[in-house]
Amino acid sequence: QVQLVESGGGLVQPGGSLRLSCVASGSIFSINSMGWYRQAPGNQRELVATIAYAGSTNYADSVKGRFTISRDNAKNTGYLQLNNLRPEDTAVYYCYARIILYGGTEWSDYWGQGTQVTVSS
Repeated sequence: QVQLVESGGGLVQPGGSLRLSCVASGSIFSINSMGWYRQAPGNQRELVATIAYAGSTNYADSVKGRFTISRDNAKNTGYLQLNNLRPEDTAVYYCYARIILYGGTEWSDYWGQGTQVTVSS
C-alpha cells in the first residue's frame, strides 16, 4: 500500500548541486526513519544519509559537509541536497523509509526505484 517516488536526479558538472526528493504515499500512519542509499556501477549499495522522525541525522564520511538530508513530515517527503558534487558521487540514489501503516502493528521498510545522478564534465 506504500510507494516511494524519487525525483531530482540528472547530469551535473563537478562542483554543481542537485536536490533529490522522495515522496511516500499510501496508507501511512507514521514514518520513523528515512534515508538515502546509492549504488554506483560495479559497487555495492552504500548508505549516504539517514534522518529520524524528529530530525537527527547521520551521514557517510564521504558526503559530510557536502550533502544535507531533511524531511517534511506533514508531506511524507524526504530530501537530499547534494552540493559540491564530485564524479565519484555518480550513482543511482535510492530512497527508503521505515513505515507503519494504518491498522498495522509492525514497522516495515520500503524502497523507491532510484534516481540517477551523474557528475561529469
